[in-house]
Amino acid sequence: MKSPIRYSNGVQNYLIGPRSRLAELWFIVRVFFEFLKGFRALHFVGPCVTVFGSARIEEGDPYYTFARDLGASLARLGFTVMTGGGPGIMEAANRGAREAGGVSVGCNIELPFEQKPNLYLDRWVTFRHFFVRKVMLFKYSYAFVALPGGIGTVDELFEAFTLIQCGKIADFPIVLMGSQYWLPMLHMLDEMEEEGTISPGDRDLILVTDSVFEAIHHIEGRTIERFRLRKVRLPKPNPFLAER
Repeated sequence: MKSPIRYSNGVQNYLIGPRSRLAELWFIVRVFFEFLKGFRALHFVGPCVTVFGSARIEEGDPYYTFARDLGASLARLGFTVMTGGGPGIMEAANRGAREAGGVSVGCNIELPFEQKPNLYLDRWVTFRHFFVRKVMLFKYSYAFVALPGGIGTVDELFEAFTLIQCGKIADFPIVLMGSQYWLPMLHMLDEMEEEGTISPGDRDLILVTDSVFEAIHHIEGRTIERFRLRKVRLPKPNPFLAER
C-alpha cells in the first residue's frame, strides 16, 4: 500500500487550476518576493559551478569522496561551489569547497520531510518553489556537474541540457561523474539520436568521466578563458540597501 502524499505547506494549491483573482495575485506576489530574496542573497557570490547529486549518499561512499574532491578542486580554480544545499552529494561538494578555503553556497528547498541546509555553507537561501530554486541554480553558474542521484538530480541535469540545447543559456560545460551509473541514460540519448529526436551534436554537450582531474580540466578549458572569469568585476554590496 502506498503511503499518502505529504504536501508541502499548501504549495500544491497553485497547481489545482484557476482560483480567485485575488488568490492568483497573492501567489504572484509571493513568487516575486521569493525571487527577490534569492537575487539579494546570491548577487555577490561570484561565478559559480553548480553540483547536482543525491541527498541519500553518505560519507564513506566513493561518490561522496568524488564530490568532496570536486568541490575542493573547483574552489582552488576560483569558483564558488553551489549546490541544492542539502545532505549527501550536496554536502560533500560544499564541504570540499569549504575545506579548500573557497566559497560554498546552497539553494535549499522546503520539503514535507524538511531538507535542512548542510553544515558547510557560507550562505544559503531556502525556497518554497522548485521553479524559483532552479532559476537560482542556473543563473549564477558557468558549468554544471551531476553525480549519481535520483529524480531531482535528473530533472536538474536535463533542465541544464535543455537550456543549453535551446540556446537559452550559453553552452556551458555539463559533466557527468560516475560513468557506470549514467550508462543507461547515455544509451537512451544514443537511441534518441538514432531516432532523430535529438540532434547529432547534442550528445557532445556532455562529458562523462570518473576523473576529478579530467572534469576540472574540461571546466577550466571551457569557462575560465572563454568567459574571462578572472576579469569579472562584481558590483559591491550597497549598505543602504542592506546588502552584504
